[in-house]
Amino acid sequence: MSLLYLLIIVSFVKVSTECLANSQQVSNMEDTDRKHVITHVSALNVTSTLDDVLKPRKYDRRIRPGFKHTPVVIYTDILLRSMGPISEKDMVYSIEIYFRQRWMDARLATNMSIENISLNIKVLERLWYPDTVFYNGRQSYLHFIPTPNRFIRISPNGSMYFSQRLTVKAICQMELQNYPLDSQICDLQIGSFAYSYDDVVYAWRYGPLNSVQLATDMTMSQFDLINYSATSLNFSRKGDVHSCLMVRFGLRRHTGYFLIHVVTPCSLLVVLSWVSFWINREATADRIALGTTTVLTMTFLALDTRDELPRVTYATALDLYVAMCFIFVLSTLVQFAIVHLFTKKGHSDTCTSPPYVDSSDDENVPFCRHPRPRTAERIASTEQNVHKNRVFVTRKESRMKVWFSSLKFKGHKSQKRGHDEANSVSQIDKVCRCAFPITFVILNIAYWSFYLTRKEFDF
Repeated sequence: MSLLYLLIIVSFVKVSTECLANSQQVSNMEDTDRKHVITHVSALNVTSTLDDVLKPRKYDRRIRPGFKHTPVVIYTDILLRSMGPISEKDMVYSIEIYFRQRWMDARLATNMSIENISLNIKVLERLWYPDTVFYNGRQSYLHFIPTPNRFIRISPNGSMYFSQRLTVKAICQMELQNYPLDSQICDLQIGSFAYSYDDVVYAWRYGPLNSVQLATDMTMSQFDLINYSATSLNFSRKGDVHSCLMVRFGLRRHTGYFLIHVVTPCSLLVVLSWVSFWINREATADRIALGTTTVLTMTFLALDTRDELPRVTYATALDLYVAMCFIFVLSTLVQFAIVHLFTKKGHSDTCTSPPYVDSSDDENVPFCRHPRPRTAERIASTEQNVHKNRVFVTRKESRMKVWFSSLKFKGHKSQKRGHDEANSVSQIDKVCRCAFPITFVILNIAYWSFYLTRKEFDF
């Protein structure tokens, strides 16, 4: 009997649990449906409210907010995502930014309880928004992948928030006198294309110090961003005063590329040209070949360094360094010409007669242009020697004797000249071995001290 009561109680508890779970599930479904209904009703309210506000009779997108009253203030801030490339040849720099604008349009104020409404970008076709342009822009565009990178948000009080992702190519007037040891200041000027100061005023949303922000992962390959500042100003154009915002970027160029690809090769070519000071001055072909090769190589480097620069009317710092190296290389060639001109000795073309040999038996035997005088005494003495020694040689043996005799004479003469003149070292070469390196080092110290200590820029 007790077992039966226990089974009845367990069954009752199980049924009660299932009923409670089912009722809770039904309640959750009702809450979800209620939320969906509320959301749908809210969406319908927002849609109907916007349709009512944006009716052509109530809202004209062709007229700015506050027309004929106070000018509309456009609060602006910028997030800089990346910067570069920067072209010295075109004097243009490129930046990628998130460009954000806020303004108040009282005509869009509603009584909705929703704090902010993010709208589709197509709504812009029915709204007024500022005609903001970059005054010094050259070629800018909006990002459209995968969709147009822009959105708009409306607050119940009529506050508008408009954000865009842009890539801006702007003109930067560069001063390249110190190139590549230079620092540049590039401006970005923002303002209205058509509205004057009486209609539209631009201001920094968070003040000049905090309205321009940099992405934490931003890096640059050509320059370092040393400093930047934001200011607001007014300027006159065609008789009207316009409001303008300006961002100034202070850039300092990386010099590692130029040290590796220009300065080091030029310096090594100069050092290579000094090798001719240790080459024998009689080795004319060797010294001329070395000097010509270094001059032509320096010419190629000088022309190559100008390819990435505009055709400015002044010389840059890199031009001066290349010109200095070119002068040193050319000077070594001129120095050898001076050595060859003023220290050449012992190269007369006059003939010094070898020991006399009678070559009447063969016309091809070399003999001196100045014939040996034949006196009667010498002829008689020669005939006596011939008869005493009774030496009869063939024509071939006579030729060999003549050749050995001439070779011995020339070797003796060449050896004497080699000790006296041929292998002597020019005093000019000895002086240039020290003078050229010392002068080059002094000029390098003066050059780098002058350009590295110059003032970069002043904001």
